[in-house]
Amino acid sequence: MSPLTHLLGSWLIASATTNNPRDRKLVTVAGILPDADGLGAVADVVGSFVSGKECTFYYYQTYHHLLLHGWPGALAISVLLTFFGKKRWRVFFLCLLTFHLHLLCDLIGSRGPDVGDLWPICYSEPLFRHPIWFWKHQWKLDGWQNQTIFTALFFASLGLAVKRGYSFVEVISSRWDAIFVGVLRKWWSQLAARRKLSPR
Repeated sequence: MSPLTHLLGSWLIASATTNNPRDRKLVTVAGILPDADGLGAVADVVGSFVSGKECTFYYYQTYHHLLLHGWPGALAISVLLTFFGKKRWRVFFLCLLTFHLHLLCDLIGSRGPDVGDLWPICYSEPLFRHPIWFWKHQWKLDGWQNQTIFTALFFASLGLAVKRGYSFVEVISSRWDAIFVGVLRKWWSQLAARRKLSPR
């Protein structure tokens, strides 16, 4: 699934299971960080630009879904993030949860454009090659299923933001989050006022 879908799903779980902003951010980030092994695409593009050769996305194809899409990555990321948490044991287990939610979402919804273009989960990489998991009915990355899930998570996140006063934007910046939530609440108030004034 897309990084934005991972962000929203992880943030909703973090919002329901933590009681302070720091832990909420850490648990959310744990659900996004598995895709850091896809940053080889940046090196591919830069290398292609510098050399003038065609971009083959070698590093992306070689390392994405391998370095951080298994239990070694889950353990490393969860332990690292736990050091920054307030309720550390809770943060550790919740980081493991959102990390594995990321893997599950990738397993069911990360297929390429062709039927056989499946993304497997090599759960013990980079230490061991096996086990390798894949689902032959995997949804396309831009399929209607993923779009529906993203839309549902997005509107659920907006509703929660209006209710609680913080949103998924807090992962990037608390100041931006305050502005974003302020705009959302203003729109919500205007919408509620129009509903009251509209004739029935």
